[in-house]
Amino acid sequence: MMELKNQGEEIEELKAAKDSLPNPSANPEPIRRTVRTKVPEIEVQLYRCGKGPIATFRSSLGGWDQNLLEVQEILDKYGFKSLYAFNPSSGRGVPIRFNPRNGRSILSYADGSVILVDGEPKDPLVKPITKTLLGVLLVAILISVFVKETPQWLKNSKLGTGMFPPWVLACAVVVFVRMRKRTRDLLKKYRS
Repeated sequence: MMELKNQGEEIEELKAAKDSLPNPSANPEPIRRTVRTKVPEIEVQLYRCGKGPIATFRSSLGGWDQNLLEVQEILDKYGFKSLYAFNPSSGRGVPIRFNPRNGRSILSYADGSVILVDGEPKDPLVKPITKTLLGVLLVAILISVFVKETPQWLKNSKLGTGMFPPWVLACAVVVFVRMRKRTRDLLKKYRS
């Protein structure tokens, strides 16, 4: 009978010792032999958007050959949407690709290696919605404070009569906010 203990990383084998006992009619006592096996591990230094390291930990390698990094576990634990190879002097490298079925890396790693990884955080859904709603509310307050009477051109248009659907205005505000953010990131990238 064989047992495998995950945390202790031990394999125990139990054998009945018939030959070693002088009296075969006595209840045979099993002899325990322990063999220690080493699980391959690597050290991971984890950065967030190039800042850190925010965490340094040892990760066991998985897969058939015990040489694949468990990428999906790292993504879930730290709330990242993607991981990249990282070098503090040159920045991000290529993305670390992984199999979506089992969450393990495509490339293999050697036992005892030290890797530096940069993570891209997931975009929170509440933050852009809150910014959009606050922007619309601020514009509505400013219009109500600074405009005492409705302008004539607004009364003559469909906007003044209330025939303008409000969802079109909401979509326009969302598109404006998202385009402004993307343009700002694009300009920041080319300015550096």
